[in-house]
Amino acid sequence: MLDGFATADVDTPAGARIRVRTAGSGPPVLLLHGYPQTSAMWHLVAPELARGHTVVAADLRGYGDSVPPPGTADDVAAFGKRAMAADQVAVMAALGFGEFAVAGHDRGARCAYRLALDHPEVVTALAVLDILPTADVFAGVDAAFARSAWHWFFLAQPGDLPERLIAADPDAFFLRGTDGVFAPEALAAFRAAYRRPEVVHAMCQDYRAGATVDVADDEADRGRRRIACPTLVLWGSRGPLGRVPDVLDGWRQWAPAATGRSLDCGHYLAEERPAETLAALRDLLRSPRR
Repeated sequence: MLDGFATADVDTPAGARIRVRTAGSGPPVLLLHGYPQTSAMWHLVAPELARGHTVVAADLRGYGDSVPPPGTADDVAAFGKRAMAADQVAVMAALGFGEFAVAGHDRGARCAYRLALDHPEVVTALAVLDILPTADVFAGVDAAFARSAWHWFFLAQPGDLPERLIAADPDAFFLRGTDGVFAPEALAAFRAAYRRPEVVHAMCQDYRAGATVDVADDEADRGRRRIACPTLVLWGSRGPLGRVPDVLDGWRQWAPAATGRSLDCGHYLAEERPAETLAALRDLLRSPRR
């Protein structure tokens, strides 16, 4: 998986250890994965992107083979997107990149846009795949969303209730509704990660942070900060955002120049429509920085 990519662990000043896979040369691009995945989700996009860019595919704090700082396992804020974004800035700096583009899917996209808000001086371009801003999602919760995205509220439950229940059958929980979506090697990588209790706990902490500190951080920035760099928004017409009539309008409240479109797929764009995802990312990366 990600053949030809070099694997390394980068220690951050906060004490996290982030697993990265790198390849290529040229302008740097950071790729961030979603839940319940690892950087292996980019295996159909990253090698092609590396033909013209230095590609860094990272595991988020606590996911895959990345490790959170010691003593933070029960600190919800340590799994907020602000902390995760700071990890990635430190990783890219350690690799020699003071400026870079960032593309994220799902939870990785939440880290990516927080990175662009908190560290605008380093982000040259931003791509967010199949999400709306976290605070906007919670502000718009209705019965239909609660039924379709019930895992948001289950994983955010306090204590170890979600962790204990997931442990009974992690495949049934994490792979529900994904038949045929993931390549066998990628699926093996995801399974190897989420079968470790500490990774499941980190995922739950991520969602607990999403429902609390991430919402608070977004609301504190609402109307005060804007994302000025070229911004691409992609979503699946057959995924959860396919039912949202104004995806781009919502994003333009945060990134006024955002552009994008839906792809004919579900939630996992980089795996269901890799060629279209790659083409859109390449177009973004050719955009002049504003």
